[in-house]
Amino acid sequence: MPPQRFPSKNYPPDVHILQHHEQTILLVGTAHISQNSVDLVREVIAQEQPDAVCIELDEKRYQALTEKKQWQSLDLKQVIKDKQLSTLMVNLFMASYQKKLGEQLGVQPGAELLAATQCAQEWNVPITLCDRDLRITLRRAWKSTTLFKKGYLLSTLLASLFDRTEMNEEALTELKEKGVLDEMMDEIAKVLPDVKKVIIDERDIYLAEKIKSTTGKRIVAVVGAGHVPGIKKLFAIDNSAMIKEITTIPPVSLGWKIAGWSFPLFIIASLVTIGFQKGEADAGANLIYWVMAHSIPTAIGGILALSHPLTIIAALVAAPITSLNPLIGAGHVAAFIQLMTTPPIVKEFESVSDDMRTIPGWWKNKLLRIFLVFILTSIGSSIGTYLGGYEIIKNLIN
Repeated sequence: MPPQRFPSKNYPPDVHILQHHEQTILLVGTAHISQNSVDLVREVIAQEQPDAVCIELDEKRYQALTEKKQWQSLDLKQVIKDKQLSTLMVNLFMASYQKKLGEQLGVQPGAELLAATQCAQEWNVPITLCDRDLRITLRRAWKSTTLFKKGYLLSTLLASLFDRTEMNEEALTELKEKGVLDEMMDEIAKVLPDVKKVIIDERDIYLAEKIKSTTGKRIVAVVGAGHVPGIKKLFAIDNSAMIKEITTIPPVSLGWKIAGWSFPLFIIASLVTIGFQKGEADAGANLIYWVMAHSIPTAIGGILALSHPLTIIAALVAAPITSLNPLIGAGHVAAFIQLMTTPPIVKEFESVSDDMRTIPGWWKNKLLRIFLVFILTSIGSSIGTYLGGYEIIKNLIN
């Protein structure tokens, strides 16, 4: 006997019925930490037994959600070499915040997405992962943001970890209402319009196109409620030509490359000029000041992070050199040495979401301490650039 097909009027408001040519798509808007969403997803899939289930996950997040050993495949060395520590840290911030809210409600983050995969498998329904690769999303968002707003974003995410506001199902229900979501998106757009464009708008396009391209006449698509308005708005528009553009990480612009090399070349030229104008002794004194201005604050950053002695030495030596090389920073060198000397164990990867919500946890957890080393030594090197640059320019002018 074929499964019963329920008309749209029998579904709650969180289920939206969309038509695309001969396809009928049941778009289920969920909260990622809501038991009600878990129950709704199971109910819709079980009642419909559709031709396919689309889920707001990419391959990596799907593996992380369904496999217990996902941390063992993370190559931290490559993350540091690719200069993606900041991206990984933002990802962990968001995961930790969701987990904290989920614990208040007794629901794990992404439980409704996991329920969708399990229910589809129970009914032998094909699964389509319809979200863009999270690494591409985060890297595009990071590259689209100015240095000042990067700091604002990180500080906001960090503050969210220590927020003690209680969240209940009633509040989650309110968050799923269209008006509230629109207001939230407007606020994000005002403060961080480029981040909102990448994280919300581009993914709305990607999700809509992936859902439409799924094989089958009756599809259930499970997505976060924040994407529902955008997907509905875009559904009748053919944006397939944009997929290549929004799945590409933009290269560093020529202007930034020129700017990145201009300052170190200016410092070197200034030291040479001081040598011609005031003699080798003055040039040597300024060079020593440049070295010390970078080495001491960067090493202090390593000490404050309670890093390994070899990490502190590496930071001390690398800082004045990396300050003249825009391709690598002292923070990345120090973080790499810290990883090699004090590698985190699997247990610390698994507890990172809990540990990062407490101040002592940042020093106790070896993974978080690598982040601390990266942040504090980078700050130290930045201080050195300001102090050393100021001293050299002052002596060049006088």
